[in-house]
Amino acid sequence: MSGPSVLTCGEAMLLMVAEPGIPLERATAFRRSVAGAESNVAAGLARLGHPVRWLGRVGDDPSGRAVLAQLRADGIDTSYAVIDPAAPTGLLLRDSHPARAIDVQYHRAGSAASLLAPGALTPDVLGGAAIVHLTGITPMLSDSARLATLRLFELAREAGATVSFDPNVRLKLGSPQRWREVVAPLLERADLVLAGEDELELLGGPDPQRLLAAGARAVVVKHRDKSASCLTDEGSWRRPAFRVPVTDPVGAGDAFAAGFLSGVLRGEPYEVCLRRAAAVAALVVQCATDTDGLPDRAGLDRALAAFTGGAETVHR
Repeated sequence: MSGPSVLTCGEAMLLMVAEPGIPLERATAFRRSVAGAESNVAAGLARLGHPVRWLGRVGDDPSGRAVLAQLRADGIDTSYAVIDPAAPTGLLLRDSHPARAIDVQYHRAGSAASLLAPGALTPDVLGGAAIVHLTGITPMLSDSARLATLRLFELAREAGATVSFDPNVRLKLGSPQRWREVVAPLLERADLVLAGEDELELLGGPDPQRLLAAGARAVVVKHRDKSASCLTDEGSWRRPAFRVPVTDPVGAGDAFAAGFLSGVLRGEPYEVCLRRAAAVAALVVQCATDTDGLPDRAGLDRALAAFTGGAETVHR
């Protein structure tokens, strides 16, 4: 495999998702999959035809082997993944419902992923990647993972790679104050910021214009009404969400990021990047797991034609 277009780094866990509509405490049937913000984005980009490398750590256990097998099945380069013989792979249990809060249980304390450390990161892990995509989850896992995230920012800058950053706030990992201490400063070090409107408020309200002044090339804000806007020094664009029946909203943000970054890699205008991002997110929320709905390039093109032009929706 040639070098990746994108490097992602983070925690990939085994996901056990209850059959749709059944509360977690009542569920008896579960479907196995993989969960992790960065691995979700990696899968989305790989299916869209982009070479992607995932960097992370899993345990030397059945869960870790299942995670790596799924990532490789999607065509993701895991050659720099570390298999830890002493620490377990994280586990995520959740239910699935379109209209009520989803219950999630994380079993990740002391996981292999939390032991990510900067000493293992050398310039060759980037492999010439044009984009390094990171999220706020990784630096919140542990102090060593925080230092590793900072190291990746440095390596990306030295290599001339674009840093894409999504805060991806998960309050089970820490208090709002801790998120402001650890993650908020990273927003001003990124070239591309993809964040929820509510996340920016929780992180202390970094204004998109302030992020642009700090050096960001583009700031994408996902609004509470499900629309998204992209702001640059040259202008701004806003894109409403495509209206689709929602089966499960989990994974929509990662799908959006994959669609947007795919557009960036293809050299599309930001308005087109937003449209592609909204379409990938619309496909993912119609399925129960984080990744089932991620399309390939032909599937995305068909979906966009159907969403925007009334094209035939049956693929013959």
